Amino acid sequence: MAGWLDGHLVGVVDGIAFGLLLFTIAVGLSLVFGMMDVLNLAHGTLYLAGAYTAYALSDGTLPGLLLALVAGALVGALGGAVLTLLTQPLARRGHLDQAVLTLGITFIVADLFAAAFGGEVLPTDPPTPLRGTVDLLGHTYPTYRLVFIAVAACLAVLVHLLFERSSLGALVRATVADRDMVRAQGVDVRKVLYGVFALGAALATVGGVLGAPILGPGPGVDESVLVLSLVVVVVGGLGSVRGALAGALLVGQVQTLGVALLPQYAPFLLFGTMLLVLVVRPHGLVLSAVRT
Repeated sequence: MAGWLDGHLVGVVDGIAFGLLLFTIAVGLSLVFGMMDVLNLAHGTLYLAGAYTAYALSDGTLPGLLLALVAGALVGALGGAVLTLLTQPLARRGHLDQAVLTLGITFIVADLFAAAFGGEVLPTDPPTPLRGTVDLLGHTYPTYRLVFIAVAACLAVLVHLLFERSSLGALVRATVADRDMVRAQGVDVRKVLYGVFALGAALATVGGVLGAPILGPGPGVDESVLVLSLVVVVVGGLGSVRGALAGALLVGQVQTLGVALLPQYAPFLLFGTMLLVLVVRPHGLVLSAVRT
């Protein structure tokens, strides 16, 4: 076992990095869909907005990256608020109308990005201090990816504490479970829902800023990110931070280590894994407390 792990250590760590990237993107989609019952197919576009923000504002310095993170978070929060305004009138008309609306938004924004930045994937370099490599148990590994793993892990802990261990998270869960009762307590339910959507969207754009050196911006990236995020949500379980993390880490390993070991089955591994999880656990790896 130790020899196998040593031989595939880089692939395993790559899977963790990619999985945590998927978590930062998919956790917002899971929370919005699982808690607000809004199917947002424009979520991949939010990642793309963050990645293009990193390309435009990052200047090879750590302050440049911080500027891109702040700008990306603001763009995401604004985008989430706009999407809430557009999808709320369709709340009682079912998921199909929401899907058509947000998919249309995706096509429009993708065309605007292509017109502004061109039709090629744009390589985005990490800050100069993080461009080197480090020794990882006898293997060389990119410094930025290790830093990204640490930052994304901290982000996962913060999101978990916010939604599942804080009074604000309790308010969100109560709003989902019984809006009329929460409204009777004098709470503006609309602000709570807008806040969840804005935070979920901001997480996706922040993921785009941090993930741009790993998965750079370009046409079609939003579609790939959306598909992977939907798989993560289905595998992990709706509305659960822990489920999004478990699903993302599993998908990350399948997409990196699994494809490297079984390249001939690459087209089937991802959805085969999703099918297997759904057969064994139809509600996903972790069932949200909101849904129980």
